[in-house]
Amino acid sequence: MESTPYRQIRALFDDETVAVYQAYAPEIAEPALAAGTFVPPFGLNRMTWIKPSFLWMAYRSGWGTKPGQTRVLRIHLKRTGFEWALAHSTLSHYDPAHHESEESWRTALATSPVRIQWDPEQTLHLQPQPKVRSIQIGLSPKAVHHYVHDWITSIEDVTTAMHHIHDLSQTNPSEAQAALPTERPYPLPHDLATHIAATTDPPPN
Repeated sequence: MESTPYRQIRALFDDETVAVYQAYAPEIAEPALAAGTFVPPFGLNRMTWIKPSFLWMAYRSGWGTKPGQTRVLRIHLKRTGFEWALAHSTLSHYDPAHHESEESWRTALATSPVRIQWDPEQTLHLQPQPKVRSIQIGLSPKAVHHYVHDWITSIEDVTTAMHHIHDLSQTNPSEAQAALPTERPYPLPHDLATHIAATTDPPPN
C-alpha cells in the first residue's frame, strides 16, 4: 500500500450499500442474523463501533476467536445512512491541523452523534501499517437507532471465511491475500472527505 492515501475509506460496496464489520458472541449474532438487523439482547443505548476493513476486524477480534467476538458479521448498510454518519461525526482526538481550536473540538465532540478514529490498517499477518490508516466509526445511541432501524439492509456471517483466510495466511499468504474481500476506495464528496480528515495523498517519507 505504498501509494495508498494516508487516511482513506476502503470498503466493499455497490451502488446502494456499503459493508461494515462487527463481531459478537452467538447470543447477539444469531438473533441478528435471523432478524436481518440487530435485536435484543443487542443494546441500543451504548456506543457501538463499525469498521469497513476486514483485516482491522480480524485484528480486533483475533480472527474471530476473542471472547465475545467469536461470530464475525458483515453488515450491509444503505450508503445514505453511512454518509449521514460521516457527516454528523467528530474526530475522537483533537487534531490542531484539522480543528479551529481545542475548545471547538470539545464542543463538537460533546454534541456529535458519531465519532471517527483513524487507526493503523493491518497487514495479513496483523501487523500495523504506519503509513496507512483505516477508519473506525463510533455510533452513539442516537446514531445506533438509525443504524438498526433505518440503515441495515442485510447481515451475513463471515466467521468461516475469516477462519479460512487466517489458516491460509499461515500456509499460503498469496492465496490468503487473494481471498480477502475486494475493498475499493469509497467515493466521498470533497466536503465530506474534508470533514472526516480523509486525505488524497500518501504521507511523505
